[in-house]
Amino acid sequence: MRNLGLIFILSLVIFLSPALYGSNDYRPVARRYQVTQDTIDKQLLFNGRIWRNLFYRVRGDQFLFSDSFLPATIVINGKSFPGSSIKYDICNDELLTKAGRNIIIQLNKQIVESFTFVYNNKSWRFLKLDKDSLNDLNGYVNLLYQGNISLFVKYRKVILLLAVDNKYDEFDLTQKIYVMKDGKAYPVSNQNDVIALYSSYKQQIRNFIRTNKLQISRKSPESFVPLIEYCDKLGH
Repeated sequence: MRNLGLIFILSLVIFLSPALYGSNDYRPVARRYQVTQDTIDKQLLFNGRIWRNLFYRVRGDQFLFSDSFLPATIVINGKSFPGSSIKYDICNDELLTKAGRNIIIQLNKQIVESFTFVYNNKSWRFLKLDKDSLNDLNGYVNLLYQGNISLFVKYRKVILLLAVDNKYDEFDLTQKIYVMKDGKAYPVSNQNDVIALYSSYKQQIRNFIRTNKLQISRKSPESFVPLIEYCDKLGH
């Protein structure tokens, strides 16, 4: 009976000793916490649905710039996910990422805030604009300038029916440029469209364009940036 009591006491001491005297073996707990946090993060990132290509019969592809996955950072509900890989489907305006070797997830658009990716050694930043009663512009837009006013590009691919040899459908890329001013998005195609938004500064703007020899074209959305930056300073 005495032996049983001694065994019980020794067992109790061994069990309680880490709590009484501390323990250096904290790493498994940290690892368990890390796994749990990683799992939570992955659930947030992969909160979407499995993607399948419905346009495999259409010539070309529905993606912006490349049908390969591009290195990216995604922001979801305020949390950043660097080291991600994405494709941007501009036919459906949806963002795709890899969840495994052969699994592609279409991200939950309601919780995506922005994403940035690298293509041809250049960084491209996109924001998600929510629908509202004032604007037709919504979804993912390329941000070129942000101040008191903003400059956006909306990329889309549409399907041209029987465009190839009168037998096959084909994707066609379109892009529209917008100036967001006082909460409203205005489509712009040339310098005159921008000047119309600042009619009281018409002459100053024309002088600025002439002095700086600006060549503004809708084919090159970035050519609008110096003009938009100047107008932003004029208007405020």
